[in-house]
Amino acid sequence: MNTQTEWNSVRKALKRAEEVYKLDTTKLQDQISDADYITQNEQSLIYALNRISMTEPNWTFVAAELYLEGLYQSAANSRNYEAVLKYGSFYELIEKLSRIGIYSNELLAAYTKEEIDALGSEIDPERDLLFNYIGLFLLADRYLAKDYEGKLFELPQERFLVIAMALMQNEPKEQRLALVKEAYWAMSHLYMTVATPTLSNAGKSFGQLSSCFIDTVDDSLDGIYLNNWDIARLSKDGGGIGIYYGKVRALGSDIKKFKGNSSGVIPWIRLVNDTAVSVDQLGQRQGAVAIYLDVFHKDIMNGFLDLKTNNGDERRKAHDIFTGVSIPDLFMEKLQETDESGRSIGEWHTFCPHQVKQLMDWKDDSGVALGLEDFYDEKDAKYFTEKYEEAANNPVLPRKTYRAMDIMARVMVSQLETGTPYMFYRDEVNRQNPNKHVNGKGRTSIYCSNLCSEITQNMSATTITKEYTDEDGNLVMIRKPGDFVVCNLSSINLPRAVKAEVLERLIPIQMRMLDNVIDLNTISVGQADATNKKYRGVGIGSFGWHHLLALEGIHWETETAVEFADQLYEEIAYHTIRSSMELAQEKGAYQEFNGSEWATGEYFERKGYDSARWSALKNEVAAKGVRNGWMMAVAPNSSTAKIGGSTDGIDPLYAVEFAEEKKNFKFKVTAPDLDHNTYDFYRRSRHVLDQNWSIRQNAARQRHIDQSISFNFYVPHTIKAKDLLALHFEAWQQGLKTTYYVRSTSQAEIEECAACQS
Repeated sequence: MNTQTEWNSVRKALKRAEEVYKLDTTKLQDQISDADYITQNEQSLIYALNRISMTEPNWTFVAAELYLEGLYQSAANSRNYEAVLKYGSFYELIEKLSRIGIYSNELLAAYTKEEIDALGSEIDPERDLLFNYIGLFLLADRYLAKDYEGKLFELPQERFLVIAMALMQNEPKEQRLALVKEAYWAMSHLYMTVATPTLSNAGKSFGQLSSCFIDTVDDSLDGIYLNNWDIARLSKDGGGIGIYYGKVRALGSDIKKFKGNSSGVIPWIRLVNDTAVSVDQLGQRQGAVAIYLDVFHKDIMNGFLDLKTNNGDERRKAHDIFTGVSIPDLFMEKLQETDESGRSIGEWHTFCPHQVKQLMDWKDDSGVALGLEDFYDEKDAKYFTEKYEEAANNPVLPRKTYRAMDIMARVMVSQLETGTPYMFYRDEVNRQNPNKHVNGKGRTSIYCSNLCSEITQNMSATTITKEYTDEDGNLVMIRKPGDFVVCNLSSINLPRAVKAEVLERLIPIQMRMLDNVIDLNTISVGQADATNKKYRGVGIGSFGWHHLLALEGIHWETETAVEFADQLYEEIAYHTIRSSMELAQEKGAYQEFNGSEWATGEYFERKGYDSARWSALKNEVAAKGVRNGWMMAVAPNSSTAKIGGSTDGIDPLYAVEFAEEKKNFKFKVTAPDLDHNTYDFYRRSRHVLDQNWSIRQNAARQRHIDQSISFNFYVPHTIKAKDLLALHFEAWQQGLKTTYYVRSTSQAEIEECAACQS
């Protein structure tokens, strides 16, 4: 590129700044008029970044365009074409990166040169101008393909097109190119985002495509160490991990009938903590693991709630994992028991799960001993409550008894200091499970959630059934696979998709992309891969809720916002379920469809979906099936929301103007689409807004989500215990399945789970 052309590229960006964004660039043009191109571009970028403010927010798009010119130049240098073209040969890109091992050879095997050239002609460089600066920076820094020396080869539109090609490679040839183009349309317009593992790894020769995994630990030495091995392999490939430890025996329990020998769950959790630190995710970050325990487990007050706090014995700490507590309705009811003075007096018993199975005669149909954790309460049948009371009335069953409020106080102290534990309302989760038929009503199928508390799918422990030496002298271990949950995520960019009125077109291609992830993924843990294909669970989510409210002129703390959430997420649910039904008609229903609430229609009846279109869909689902056992889950969406140019997940904005800071950058950012029309709807930031309105919005949203939602509380550090308790009560009473972090103003910034961004 010659100097005049280079200068023209900067001039073009500045001209757009004046004509499109109405910004005055006179001082900048005077400052750089005599400089060479590199200096022009660098000085212009610095100038634009420094000008981003509440009064001139659109400098972010000028900065993005200037940064984009640098990306074009870098890719052109790496691939040896003229940067003025912006995008070089798409086929040559794929051929080069496949040859050196960055891309998978499957792309060239699946598509002909003619097909790749035809798809390359679909690339529209103008769509690069949709990015703001931080979104484009994150995409380039973390996701665009580079060679082994770190030289940039891939550009934004090529990343989207490669993802589309990778996810559609096994579709029938007569419709494959049309589907690739449709997927590219959805991503390149920023109407949706794929999960970060898919964004990073699709089409490449390494890494896997799913976001999170959830395992159940069997109460045995084999189960504990095999779980550690499995999560190490998944963490290596970039997955976030959720682990249920509620079946592992408590401190002081017996081992092989020797009394008082068990060390409880804390040492094993510390082992998981060390694994998370030691086995990093693709060399980019340490592993991310959340561990859940039942509030009726004997170790809940014996170290679990203090794992991340800064007080106490450091030998019983695990600062690098996250914690979650599984809570039955009965515990919340015990918190409400008071004496005449209003003091909470409800008692709560905690038990060792191993001792419960030893001393209580509870068995399933095959004679396997069951514990308290294996039951939940329906609204009309108190299965868990009956078992809990039966255990409490057993005179020989050991227990540790507390005032329920003392346990809750410890929970809240930890939340205000560390942000955790997450809250998992186990009865509501299992009541709302469309696949409870696998175990039957009253029998727990879902014991915990994932790292970001939005996934709720059937789970069970993997066990070793046999070990032997084969005829060749090999040592063979046979494992009976449990349901090892996999979450496959993608999210709708609400302000873009809703304002463009494209949900009806968008969601079918989004669901097809997610469903194809299941078949294309390479998961290193066999039982996770088997569970993925058994239930075909996916999670369509969303981000940009606060952004959308501002564009619609709706204040957060209003009945209108609650009603809008109800209407919008019902619309999303309708198109999602219809899309899964259409995929089932084309490819077949998921393995466990028969007997599910999708098949019986109970799912639709419980949700109150009785309009004409819902009734018609219910009948179609009964006749044709659905492709996916679970379909919707709202993830946190921090990184991908920034790439999409919007606000995080369903969260209110941090501030109208603030500094976004991570390990390798610190940028000034403003609320999206900030102007005199939207300012007032952003003005009350997340720690100021009444959290009860957030709960009500989320309850309206939750009604239509078959899994759960990453939902944060934002509270001042001065909040009183009774006020935080009231928020937890409100969330439970409103039917929320889970709550995520309690983020107080005194906490340091909590590191997000990058895997669950979608």
